Amino acid sequence: MISTMTERHPLTILFADVSGSTRLFETRGDEVARRIVANVLLALAEVSARHGGRVVKTIGDEIMCTFPAPLNGLLAATDMHRRIKSDPEFQRDNLAIRIGLHHGDALVENGDVFGDAVNTAARMADKSLARRDQIVATASTVNGVTNTTGLRVRPLGSAWVLGKQAPIEIVDVLWQEDVAHVTTVQRVMTAIDAAPPDRPRLILRFKSQVFEVDEGTPFSIGRDPASSLVVETEWVSRNHALIEWKRGYFMLADRSTNGSWLKIGDDDELFVHRDETHLRRSGTISLGQAHQVDDADLIWFQCGGE
Repeated sequence: MISTMTERHPLTILFADVSGSTRLFETRGDEVARRIVANVLLALAEVSARHGGRVVKTIGDEIMCTFPAPLNGLLAATDMHRRIKSDPEFQRDNLAIRIGLHHGDALVENGDVFGDAVNTAARMADKSLARRDQIVATASTVNGVTNTTGLRVRPLGSAWVLGKQAPIEIVDVLWQEDVAHVTTVQRVMTAIDAAPPDRPRLILRFKSQVFEVDEGTPFSIGRDPASSLVVETEWVSRNHALIEWKRGYFMLADRSTNGSWLKIGDDDELFVHRDETHLRRSGTISLGQAHQVDDADLIWFQCGGE
């Protein structure tokens, strides 16, 4: 009979997923792609070890690590991104990672880790929340990290996690040099705590930019440099779309030549052309073309206070 020992410890759980691996297998073949992905995961494991982390498991193109404290995990996450971006082989194949993490009590049994903290961390790394080149963490994880570390975050609103009775606040941990629209950890937490829960607001994310739209100011999207959000791709019109608060909803009005595609949760794509529709819950907007796998030009949105 094999005896098992289960212990409960506060741990920071980190999931990192390789973005671009599907295309890699299609273009490079199974053997080469598996070797490259394995090298990515090995590089992530080495970064984890330097920050006091332990690799719990790898699953396909994903790695799960634990750290003794939030700061260890947050610093490891930023260094993981830098490691992948600095490797010519990984960049030649346009590989990147997305990372999610959460700190909480976890059950440790025979080297594996279980429990609510693991489920929450895995949700942070889900592609519906985290994009390539991004670190998404629960707000509670960064709450105890002081400004002296130099870590900076952006609020991303709230997200539902399976098993939770209410949505939890999440943040985007910045690791790149562009710090426009950024606030420090402590200031973000103050802003999140102070925000009126019933105030209509819409959080938009595009690449490294995050915007909060309120009910008073229309938000324009297009190639025009005067747009609130400038998207410079050939299939996007100069004045492509407008988002504004109307009739109790945030409405997306398409004004473009090619139209816009809206995807809410797991629903089918909705094509909007020279028409308007209201934004619900959370999802993505693709301008000028239907949603593509690993599309770097998607606009992510999350409604709050409706």
